[in-house]
Amino acid sequence: MSDARQPAVFLDRDGTLNKEVNYLHKVENFEWVPGAPEAVKRLNELGVPVLVVTNQSGVARGYFEEEDVEQLHAFMEEELGKIGATIDAFYYCPYHPNREVEEYRALSHCRKPNPGMFEEAIREWSVDPARSFVVGDKHSDLLPGNELGMTTATRCTTTSWTVFPRPLTSSGEKSRASTLRAVESAGDARDDAVPGTRLQ
Repeated sequence: MSDARQPAVFLDRDGTLNKEVNYLHKVENFEWVPGAPEAVKRLNELGVPVLVVTNQSGVARGYFEEEDVEQLHAFMEEELGKIGATIDAFYYCPYHPNREVEEYRALSHCRKPNPGMFEEAIREWSVDPARSFVVGDKHSDLLPGNELGMTTATRCTTTSWTVFPRPLTSSGEKSRASTLRAVESAGDARDDAVPGTRLQ
């Protein structure tokens, strides 16, 4: 029987898709990293699911509510729609182990660098980790993908959306990053799409 799983691209949000703003939750403070919307559109054209995975500890800190996170994601989708692009699903973790809001004070398996959000997306989107990619701007963004056997890449310029391979070299880690153009490589890896579930 053939393997129906598909490749996907997992993207961090803050510092990768949008410019870094401490505890971003207001639309008026949102600004795309140049080239990010176009990269998402290219992945859409290749038929590769685009999945955002983001820690949002500002909820646990009491800076904003989950509704604010979801409204910002809706705004991102609206903006992407203007160029015919879309993010297939947003996964966010509002928890932190030692912050102010008791409801969200927890050691959560979903909080990066733990792989919980990735594991949920893999189940819901029938993802093949060995043919999938993770793009982020911090080491902690890439660790879950490395643990699950994905190729990791960093957006390593502050002025435009360009990705390069990023081997992980901490003790005990095995690098899966080789020569990589994340967008085109993901397209090369694509199988027939398997329907998934939109979270927002």
